Amino acid sequence: MKELIREYRFWVILVFKILILVSALLLSYLLRFDFRIPPNHLRSIPALLPILVVVKMAVFWGVGTFRGWWRYASMADILLLARANLFASVALILVLFFSHRLGNIPRSILVLDWIICFCMLAGTRFLTRALRENYLPFLGKNGNGGRRILIVGAGSAGQMIAKEIRQNPALNKTIVGYVDDDADKLRRTFAGFEVLGTQKDLPAICRQHQVQEIIVAIPSATGKQMRTIVDHCQTLGVAFKTLPGISDLIDGRVSIQQVRDVDLNDLLGREPAHLDLELIRSFLEGKRIFITGAAGSIGSEICRQVCRFRPARIILFDHAESPLFSIHNELAREHPELRHTAIVGDVRDRARIQALFDECQPQVVFHAAAYKHVPLMEHNPAEAANNNVRGSRVMADAADACHCEAFVMVSTDKAVNPTNVMGATKRAAELYVQALARTSRTRFVTVRFGNVLGSAGSVVPIFKKQIAAGGPVTVTHRDVTRFFMTIPEATQLVLQAGSMGQGGEIFLLDMGEPVKIVTLAEELIRLSGFTPYEDIEIRFSGLRPGEKLFEELLIAGEGVKPTSHEKIMVAESTPVNRAHLEQQLEELYQIQRALDQAGVVAKLREIVPEYCPEKAGAQRHAS
Repeated sequence: MKELIREYRFWVILVFKILILVSALLLSYLLRFDFRIPPNHLRSIPALLPILVVVKMAVFWGVGTFRGWWRYASMADILLLARANLFASVALILVLFFSHRLGNIPRSILVLDWIICFCMLAGTRFLTRALRENYLPFLGKNGNGGRRILIVGAGSAGQMIAKEIRQNPALNKTIVGYVDDDADKLRRTFAGFEVLGTQKDLPAICRQHQVQEIIVAIPSATGKQMRTIVDHCQTLGVAFKTLPGISDLIDGRVSIQQVRDVDLNDLLGREPAHLDLELIRSFLEGKRIFITGAAGSIGSEICRQVCRFRPARIILFDHAESPLFSIHNELAREHPELRHTAIVGDVRDRARIQALFDECQPQVVFHAAAYKHVPLMEHNPAEAANNNVRGSRVMADAADACHCEAFVMVSTDKAVNPTNVMGATKRAAELYVQALARTSRTRFVTVRFGNVLGSAGSVVPIFKKQIAAGGPVTVTHRDVTRFFMTIPEATQLVLQAGSMGQGGEIFLLDMGEPVKIVTLAEELIRLSGFTPYEDIEIRFSGLRPGEKLFEELLIAGEGVKPTSHEKIMVAESTPVNRAHLEQQLEELYQIQRALDQAGVVAKLREIVPEYCPEKAGAQRHAS
């Protein structure tokens, strides 16, 4: 039957509307004459009906009332019906006036016909929607079966989720209501469901209504809010999920498909970054973009973010073949309209880089290629210097020679008062880029930030593997802290800083408050459904070579100034003699070629005077 109706949908709707028009006119006469229509008026109805049907159906067709789906009736559809009925009634009056001079037709009949016809057309649409969305029987009943859901947040996101669950019985979910901390919403009804209380009432509401799952529909929820909700859920044994943050909901649309498990990013809860999209668009749109380290955690996310601004071409450059293949395929799938090229190569290969720049003529370069693992680089200082220092120098020189518009180097907080080889090499690269900026037509900009959650080789993936194996989770020191931000936030701010730079600046991203690593471990264990120190042991292994207890973002003597963006600051550049620095870097390269590991460290200490590797050791001994 459903297939038959769907096949002949137009004719079914046409017949149904004709029946409504006829019924509306008859009911108008009945109401006008108290259900006793005089014979002379009764005889005029058969002559009036064909004219009414033809005129009104023609107007309805012209206005577009045949195009909508009744099951999705909305306020816009009601306004369209009101307008269509008004036009149809005016057209009918004009036709009757010129053809019959409105003889023997009471004016009140035409007014009643307009009102009744509108109510019947609108009513059938909303009745169809009410049936589809399980509003019937009355009082907005949502059914008794399915998983019982409580939505935290009765705002627009929560209401969208509620509507979608109601419209889709196949989800097998039953909404019991909302909780919301807005006192004005308490006990009010939104999308057919009541706000049952505030977040502090969660335990009582969950017990009273036998809640089985909580959906946190607050894209702007803070980490503190998320931790409170998660603690309640874990205590009650209730499953919990959340929506992506505001920065991930670019188009503002919310769907049940976007609901996901709560993760560590939600519990850390950084305030969403507000971007000047127009400034970034003018920086990237229609440009040729060259991205090194494009297969890495930061580089691949830069690729994704850049694609939002419709560049003319993206060149993805990395020496890691498999992950480069993966991100290239992803971009081809998600952005088939864009031109993107994946090139396998090494930033240290000067001839190859110069040839690529001559061929591709990039306008903006994002240099994210670097060795980043602190303990590993402590044992491989020559490779760290070759890749992080010489590779950056090769890329910067190529951008300068090609007269690129901008060169954005991704740096790290470990470059500040470094106690390890990785940080010292990144600081040396910063110095060279700043020195080059003073004479180059290219705007050279450095962006310095801390750790990113979930990047390859970071603590979070390691902790997850350890938890999956049953523990123990290893933390280097009970008091060790780090700055953290999410990968999307970091890359978005890199684009923002790149668009703001005039040349020579080191931009510092607001990393918020430092987080204890042991706190991360404890939260991850809880999110995995275990109890720290009981189900999963946390073991302290001691600081590794080159590690600090805490990181910094500023070097002594670097004055910091605010920018137009609340989460981006700029450090005043440190004067450097470029000729002397180039000589030092050339000497470093020759020492590295000789595989003199101790010589590399010594030369790095000469180039970066604040590099003090013994500090890390002193911290380890003190602990």
